[in-house]
Amino acid sequence: MEKLRIAIQKSGRLSEKSLQLIKESGIFINNGNRKLITQASNFPLEILYLRDDDIPQSVEDGVADIGIVGLNEVEEKDKNINVIEELGFSKCRMSLAIPKNIQYSGIEYFNNKVIATSYPEILKKFLNSKSISSEIHEISGSVEIAPGIGMADAIFDIVSSGSTLISNGLKEVETILYSQAVMISNFSISDKKKHILNELIFRIHSVQKARKNKYILLNAPNDRLNEIFKLLPGMKSPTVLPLAVKGWSSVHSVIGEDDFWEIIGKLKDAGAEGILVIPIEKMIV
Repeated sequence: MEKLRIAIQKSGRLSEKSLQLIKESGIFINNGNRKLITQASNFPLEILYLRDDDIPQSVEDGVADIGIVGLNEVEEKDKNINVIEELGFSKCRMSLAIPKNIQYSGIEYFNNKVIATSYPEILKKFLNSKSISSEIHEISGSVEIAPGIGMADAIFDIVSSGSTLISNGLKEVETILYSQAVMISNFSISDKKKHILNELIFRIHSVQKARKNKYILLNAPNDRLNEIFKLLPGMKSPTVLPLAVKGWSSVHSVIGEDDFWEIIGKLKDAGAEGILVIPIEKMIV
């Protein structure tokens, strides 16, 4: 049976999140920490473990059909691949930073400056788009120490919390790219593998939708139901079941994670009682 091959990072946080997403999609895989390739036991999928910066090339070459990698690596490697899904985890930004004691006057500051980075191609494109002439010093790892040891005037690197910049006496002044984990694919996947890919994406979507929503159950007086319905659009409309107590009903619905606390407060004000909120494992609409 033909199998879809997916490349993921061999180790690290992106690897852990990728494997978690695959497992939450109902796909069982063996421990592949010491293997290059592992097989799913209940889905036509092979997992290829690679360095994250090798994944775009492997997908372009057809060694892997699809891959999960940071958008930053996709932009840096600039391979002939297709970004098919934003996965919503491993979010970060790529920014320019300078010593904190220097007053920043705008992008023109970087004219004739030396910038250290592990992502020269992304930086080069950005500087060219702004007509800025800088010297790019490519280094691997520990980019943030470059200004402190006199290697560069500034850095361009991945920023998550910003604590690493602060601890090295730097401040973030320009954000060039917002990155997250994405799924990429080869342009020449066979029809059979496209069918498998579509099924995989369908499962991933159900997991993603579940993460963004909560299942809510509450008790409400019947004379306040219309007011409560307006607060609970749900997937189509709330489910209403009569309680043993006359004049009361049990209302079941779905609410978005982002709106959760605001809606809960309004529900209480509208007379809702006994509110239960339950995580959703999968959500198919």
